[in-house]
Amino acid sequence: MREIVVFSGSAHPAFADSICEHLKVPRSYVDLKRFSNDCLQAQLLANCRQRDVYLVQPLVPPTQDHLMELLLMIDAARGASAERITAVIPYFAYARSDKKDASRISIGGKLVANLLETAGADRVITMALHAPQVHGFFSMPVDHLTAIGVLADHFRAVGGLTDSVVVSPDFGNAKTATQFSRLLGLPVAAGSKKRISDEKVVIDTIVGDVDGKRAIVLDDEISTGGSVVELLDRLAERGCTSADIACTHGLFVGRAVERLSSHPLIGHVVTTDTVPRPPDWPKLQVRSVSALFAEAIARIHAGESVSSLFDGVDPSHAPPQATLPLG
Repeated sequence: MREIVVFSGSAHPAFADSICEHLKVPRSYVDLKRFSNDCLQAQLLANCRQRDVYLVQPLVPPTQDHLMELLLMIDAARGASAERITAVIPYFAYARSDKKDASRISIGGKLVANLLETAGADRVITMALHAPQVHGFFSMPVDHLTAIGVLADHFRAVGGLTDSVVVSPDFGNAKTATQFSRLLGLPVAAGSKKRISDEKVVIDTIVGDVDGKRAIVLDDEISTGGSVVELLDRLAERGCTSADIACTHGLFVGRAVERLSSHPLIGHVVTTDTVPRPPDWPKLQVRSVSALFAEAIARIHAGESVSSLFDGVDPSHAPPQATLPLG
């Protein structure tokens, strides 16, 4: 069997190092240069010929730079005669650009999928795409991982789930929130959300019983924190006593840290390490999903099932179970 070679761009090398630690392979290095005309160049500093190459790069800000780095690394691996090239994108930034909901608007999610294929990627591994239809933008295989098992483990360990309810900020995330609620044995509620702008949303109602309960708010991504704060205001009006926040991709840009770290209703905030943590929020709790990505890579390399990783997490594969099997 051809050996695994793992490279990382500049977006989140610590995450790639953690994946390599689980795989027990060294991370191979990339020479990334920016020329005086602002053009980027990527040179892979390890042999790729007939190797199974994995390129780790979440599309975090500066998103365009990190996307271009990934495309250049894919192109370099293809030119180096890699046997198979897998783009490992823990956070796929353009997933929100998934539909034509205004005149003459671009659909960035589809464009980025096309760019990855044109560059030479054979496969993509990602986590918690913003909308299920984004999966269909790719003509190559996509292994779509979920962090809800890891997040559920966190809340089971913390305990105190009596009189709690899982709350989705919108109906689009309600299916995932329902799966999460089953893992915790809790009821579920959801907000009715309308987005006004990048930073402003309106939630006009809450569907479900939250009166006198602690909310566990589950979202796929928190960017500026505007949606969460709006949701918390509505929850407080409906009699919610406190709230904990859980998300897969904790970008926390703009005023997000200020908004969430000082909000009187919030107990604690937990996220995963798909993106680098903000440096100015020591109380933020981060759970690692690097073992999931490493296991997915190992199974792809060996030709084994990746979906079976989530037996007991996604009820469409198996009934909910207490722990996430990684063996």
